[in-house]
Amino acid sequence: MGEVIRVRTTKHTSIVNITPQVREVVRKSGVKEGVCVVYVPHTTACVFVNEGADPDVVRDIVYALEKLIPWEDPAYAHMEGNSAAHIRSAIIGNSRIIPIINGELALGTWESVFLADFDGPRERKVIVKIFKE
Repeated sequence: MGEVIRVRTTKHTSIVNITPQVREVVRKSGVKEGVCVVYVPHTTACVFVNEGADPDVVRDIVYALEKLIPWEDPAYAHMEGNSAAHIRSAIIGNSRIIPIINGELALGTWESVFLADFDGPRERKVIVKIFKE
């Protein structure tokens, strides 16, 4: 069981809360106990789980990534000019596994699932696969 979610990003660096779409895939699957795999098939995008209640958390994550991995650096060798996007994505990771308990994503009280696009704006695919226990 699985589905592809399409997300249109609007900025060069976009962080999009995709929790409602992922929850809908879980709901439609009918699986009560299992796991949900969220995967992004892009080398300059990633997925992560973090606090979704306070938008300042996402702003702080973007700020820290910009500081740690600047967009421009004369030492970057990748000819397309988007080395920072590749590095950020590689560090964060392109997939997450979330347990399904009683038909729901087993996220913490404040947790949400995010797509991060570091080379936008563009349309991104997120593959959501549900595995029954």
